[in-house]
Amino acid sequence: MGLLEGRRALVTGGGHGIGRAVAVRFAQEGARVAVLDRDGAAAREAAAACGGVALEADAADPAAVEAAVERAAAELSGLTTLVNNAGLGLLRPLERLEPKDVERVLRVNLGSAVHATRAALPHLRAAGGGAIVNNASMSGVRPTPGESIYAAAKAALIAFTLATANECGPAIRANCVSPGVIRTRMTEGLFQLPGALEPVLAATPLRRAGTPEDVADAILFLASDLARFVTGQNLVVDGGLGLPQAGVDPLLKGLLARV
Repeated sequence: MGLLEGRRALVTGGGHGIGRAVAVRFAQEGARVAVLDRDGAAAREAAAACGGVALEADAADPAAVEAAVERAAAELSGLTTLVNNAGLGLLRPLERLEPKDVERVLRVNLGSAVHATRAALPHLRAAGGGAIVNNASMSGVRPTPGESIYAAAKAALIAFTLATANECGPAIRANCVSPGVIRTRMTEGLFQLPGALEPVLAATPLRRAGTPEDVADAILFLASDLARFVTGQNLVVDGGLGLPQAGVDPLLKGLLARV
């Protein structure tokens, strides 16, 4: 029996990258899955890959998100699990931020999770409880230059997760993951810049970028009964990049190895 046998899950931003990997992984563990994405073709492809239901909606539109949750609950005959994965990255100097950039980044990264959670709660309660997992980011824990509004949105999502856990227990658990450098469609541009990521990967104890499947397995853990006594937590999935010692100069590490 799979870890999610009998569960009914909605994955937002499920057409690509981490969301698609989550949808496929959940289905492998026995869940029925609804895949929500702004890209309808991607949602349909991901749904076909996991034997699930495809839903098309813009995560920046609160009414569309809430309607999609209702459609997912109707298609799956209820909901037990919600993965708020919809996200939008933005790398831009603070002084060049436009109001429209700020609004959309906040709507997608924070607002979509708030509205999906609000709409899903009655269904989770009707099912006798469930699990919510939000996809935040290491940027929300340790912001870097150029990510001001993205980092703010992800930090707020982490806080929202903790508040949800506090408010919605005991039957409903809420946790989040904060991925580090993960190779997805959203980050592919960085991987194509010569030399851009070498210093980052050199400072990562596991010496590689993460994959969508790495994050999907962490989300699977938090959504499953393996994490039945875990709520209000932010699980960092970054290969150790956020560790204080991760930034130690490689030469110094070599010298220390000789001591």
